[in-house]
Amino acid sequence: MEILRTPDECFAALDGWPYAPRYCEIRDADGTPIRIHHVDEGPRDADPILLMHGNPTWSYLYRHMIPLLLAAGHRVIAVDLVGNGRSDKPAHKADYTLARHYAWMNDWLRAMDLRRITLFCQDWGGTIGLAMVAEQPQRFERVIASNTGVPEGQGESEFMKMWVGMMRNASTFPLRQMLPPGMTRKLTPAELDAYCAPFPDARYMAGIIAFPMLIAVQPDNPGVPLNKQVWAKLERFDKPFLTLWGKLDPVSRGVDREFQRRVPGAKDQPHQRFDNANHFIQEDVPELLAEHTIRFIGSTE
Repeated sequence: MEILRTPDECFAALDGWPYAPRYCEIRDADGTPIRIHHVDEGPRDADPILLMHGNPTWSYLYRHMIPLLLAAGHRVIAVDLVGNGRSDKPAHKADYTLARHYAWMNDWLRAMDLRRITLFCQDWGGTIGLAMVAEQPQRFERVIASNTGVPEGQGESEFMKMWVGMMRNASTFPLRQMLPPGMTRKLTPAELDAYCAPFPDARYMAGIIAFPMLIAVQPDNPGVPLNKQVWAKLERFDKPFLTLWGKLDPVSRGVDREFQRRVPGAKDQPHQRFDNANHFIQEDVPELLAEHTIRFIGSTE
């Protein structure tokens, strides 16, 4: 498997991003080494809050939440999915499968040996992060899911048909055009540049182009059996599980109710929907998300 690595100079002096990069190397099943990037800030002996982003963003999405969580005394780890951010990028769309994403991040979690985790996950960070919870539940103390889902082939919307069809034959990703409509807050030019930093040219975009095909909404999608296995374990997960949702998000509308209904740990939790929050909720209401996260940890310790 051919691997691309975004040059470090692409990440120099990003707006609002003072964090030193840290890396952990895993190996794909074919033996290829893959370097995964994460931010790790705060007390080493504190229980970690693990922040997981979605497509096509990276851990920069959490830049407004991280300082608030650190100020409350927490250790904060924000990881970049393979193909995103400062993590390595397999060079071809065919390199990316749902099974590989699940394996890569589960291997990363084992290599990091994190325990007593509070997971905050959104979009693909939720789909993959919840697969990690299903595979290694003993490492997690609680989960906060936001604008995400674990689809089981229930069917695709007209938008999804269009989006998957467009990306199936794409050689580049319209990042600058796709990000702004997913948030109510207006990005500055410097912030938009920071989101684009991992992708100095189209060669680095195979992973973010491939993600739409991996959303297991079609009944015959290869990811459906994997996600059914994830759900079988989530339906036995009785540790605290909170949903924080954006009312304006068109992607995951109503999925929070599914989590509340099916995950035992979600019963009687203080679930919230935020009026002015779209899909990239971390941009729209970061202070509220941090506040609810800190309160949820404190109330379930």
